[in-house]
Amino acid sequence: MFRKAVKRLIPRQFFANIEPYGHLAEAIMWNVVEGFPARGMKVIGVTGTDGKTTTATFIYTMLNDAGIKTGLMTTIGYGTPGNWHDNHVHMTTMPTRPMLRRIKELKREGIKWLVLETTSHALAQNRIWGVPYNVAVMTNVTHEHLDYHKTFERYRDAKVRLFKLTAGNERGLRCGIVNADDPSAPYFSNRMPNVIRYGLGQADLKATDVTSTPLGSTFTVTCDQKKFELTTNLPGSFNVSNSLAAAGVGLALGLSTEQIARGIGALKTVEGRMNSLDEGQDYSVIVDFAHTPDSFEKILSSMRNLTKGRLIVMFGSAGRRDEAKRAKQGASAGKWADIVVVTEEDDRDIDGDGIMNQIAEGAETQGKVRDKDLFLVHDRTEAINFAVAQAKQGDTVILLGKGHEKTIERADGEFPWDETATAKAAIAAASKK
Repeated sequence: MFRKAVKRLIPRQFFANIEPYGHLAEAIMWNVVEGFPARGMKVIGVTGTDGKTTTATFIYTMLNDAGIKTGLMTTIGYGTPGNWHDNHVHMTTMPTRPMLRRIKELKREGIKWLVLETTSHALAQNRIWGVPYNVAVMTNVTHEHLDYHKTFERYRDAKVRLFKLTAGNERGLRCGIVNADDPSAPYFSNRMPNVIRYGLGQADLKATDVTSTPLGSTFTVTCDQKKFELTTNLPGSFNVSNSLAAAGVGLALGLSTEQIARGIGALKTVEGRMNSLDEGQDYSVIVDFAHTPDSFEKILSSMRNLTKGRLIVMFGSAGRRDEAKRAKQGASAGKWADIVVVTEEDDRDIDGDGIMNQIAEGAETQGKVRDKDLFLVHDRTEAINFAVAQAKQGDTVILLGKGHEKTIERADGEFPWDETATAKAAIAAASKK
């Protein structure tokens, strides 16, 4: 009766207009209405600029492989191994009520553990109020979302709230998993007493003897007196870090090194994350969701080292999002790639030519020349066709920014999109020429 009265008497719009306290009030209201569905759950929160989805999926796969029935909620979708639902909206951490309803669905399946990708927006807006975090994971903190947070410090502080919430949880395990290679690591580590620091440098959980190929990496992990081998099927040094973060969660939860190694190796791919397309061509084509300057730097530098021929990159930058990153994206692409193709991502109602020119200016600082090794092709399908058509034996074409997303947003609306299918069609068309 009370829940119905709350819904009837307090309009949702009332809360939405009083940010961030309106979001907090709304979160409290919907928890009351929905019966606090997260109570009794054990939640692992994953935050960071890049690598959240992959790290969360590593953890989810590892725990389920170890026999711990675990649910997952990420940018890509939500569910369990036997009941998965794709996410068709451009949002990672859903608004409070849809998030709570998804948690209810998972609880009905008997889920006790949940891996929840948790964004800075959700934390700053208090949308995750009522979620009992037991483990907080930080992947990294770099330039992103300054259109909303305004400063890097406010962006970082929003992410630190995950650690504060976890430290304040009075029930069960309270542990932080922190990327020791990130400059903000001490800022996060100091927020709770139990912390595992992972990384390739000085860390509690350290990766050494890393051997990388275009198909993944194998490396040695040391932690206290433990020493074991890990193999990840996802390429790039950044995925060594992502798998280390998951291993840290496994150790915090008491998994054996054998369970951790088997669980990390069990993840074969993550949709839209370093997906290699093999259509019989003699060059590589990779689809990835990367859309931040730091993720560009990591992916393109890794692929430069793994590519025998030329590196060809195609990407755009979203409208109504952080403008300051566009030139940085262009500069990173210009630095590492031999050919840069700039296109649309989600222009929304912003001038697409203007966005492309902002990116191109960054690429030009690295010596790229328009219509020589820097090309502006606004239509994304045409841009993919163009990028793939440039490829020769031994080259790598990498398509960044859309990854798993099923729509593309333009001034006249939202349209269906499938980056992988479009790329496969481009490969087929190029093979006929």
